Amino acid sequence: MATMNTETAEFVKSGFMAAVPFARTLGAEFVDVDYGRAVMRLPDAEAHHNHVGGPHAGAMFTLGESASGAIITGTFGELLDRCVPLAVKADIQYYKLAMGTMVAEARLTRPHEEIVAELDAGGRPEFAVEVELRTEDGTATGAMTVVWTLKPTKG
Repeated sequence: MATMNTETAEFVKSGFMAAVPFARTLGAEFVDVDYGRAVMRLPDAEAHHNHVGGPHAGAMFTLGESASGAIITGTFGELLDRCVPLAVKADIQYYKLAMGTMVAEARLTRPHEEIVAELDAGGRPEFAVEVELRTEDGTATGAMTVVWTLKPTKG
């Protein structure tokens, strides 16, 4: 798959933030977006802290889920007139205490073409997006897997 041009990347970023107000509410920001990959950051904010002064688990979950969802917008945007993307399940692991600004890097684990072919054949494809959670200095603090589906719309 080709690299996303700047105009498309900006369209994906603005479209995602318009469609997902909770990510805006938390202050999540895009670092990078491309086909099959998205990187988002969550600036450190006292309002997001847990009882030990780091980002709350719910804020980290939202950051990871948002990065995974940005992949849907960026990679499957041309299909959204005929399907609805839905998160089916998510699993998160926390490796160590996170402190400060957080980064989530999400990657699609199944080839785009395979997912589109399944949808074109009348199926409801499911696919995982793997997310690495880390501090801004690169220290891995957790990982997440979000399973998505593209539910065909009745037309």
